[in-house]
Amino acid sequence: MALVRARAASSTLWKRLSSLRCQPYMMNQMFSLDINSQIGSCMPLAAMRIGTIIHNIEINPGQGGKLVRAAGTSAKLLKEPTSRYVLVRMPSGVQKLIDTRCRATIGTVSNPGHGAKKLRKAGQSRWLGRRPVVRGVAMNPVDHPHGGGEGRSKSGGSHGRGSLTPWGKPTKCGYKTGPLKRRK
Repeated sequence: MALVRARAASSTLWKRLSSLRCQPYMMNQMFSLDINSQIGSCMPLAAMRIGTIIHNIEINPGQGGKLVRAAGTSAKLLKEPTSRYVLVRMPSGVQKLIDTRCRATIGTVSNPGHGAKKLRKAGQSRWLGRRPVVRGVAMNPVDHPHGGGEGRSKSGGSHGRGSLTPWGKPTKCGYKTGPLKRRK
């Protein structure tokens, strides 16, 4: 009995849908869509328009997508690709020149709420490979220069040494940490 009802309902629905006519202008719009405006299309940057939102961008032609692949990210074409290079604004705000032969996908990467997800417990952070962060003042003197002492003492300020890394290098007051070659 239920099967007969389902068949009858589906046949009446089919009759209603078949009686509706699609307007010709709607059909023309569907078939005249430009490939440049279709989200998910992958093409060279030279074929894209200015202001196009893109992701999964190649650095070298034919190498495969390397840039803008994280969840919810997108980049934007800033200059018309007339010369050999095109100007692209990255999610960080940096403007980068990329070869026009490089390919990219139109649209934004899915799952924009990925970064806003709350971790329920400490173990969930460990599953992601993140180790706990322990303050130097909570350690022993053998583990960190800030460790040891009675109570909460960092041995800093007017009492002695300033802030140091676990390896004893100063962390404040503009201490230069890079190689000498780069500073010259």
